[in-house]
Amino acid sequence: MEERVQISLLLDFYGNLLTEKQRDIMDLYYNDDLSLAEISNITNTSRQAIHDITKRCHKLLFQYEEKLFLLEKYLQRKKIIGRLNENIDMLINNTIDEDKKEILNKIKRDIEYI
Repeated sequence: MEERVQISLLLDFYGNLLTEKQRDIMDLYYNDDLSLAEISNITNTSRQAIHDITKRCHKLLFQYEEKLFLLEKYLQRKKIIGRLNENIDMLINNTIDEDKKEILNKIKRDIEYI
């Protein structure tokens, strides 16, 4: 996974553990793709301070993931859900009983909420 995408996902999981300023800066840098200079102008903070904050938060986010594994578990669930949906689709395609197809489709809809 591209590191920029990974950081964006880590922000989704752990962003609330950062200060509001840290979260805003990381969001501008990783999600809005602004440069350090642009963020510096927006926040009235030096470019060096923005750089330091992004590096510190980058490290923090990875430390949180090393301890809590929220992103890893999320990605594992996504894979499992994908396999479940594939298997259910196979069962639907190989079943002629309409009642069973409806039950399988209900299961698929329920899986979307996991």
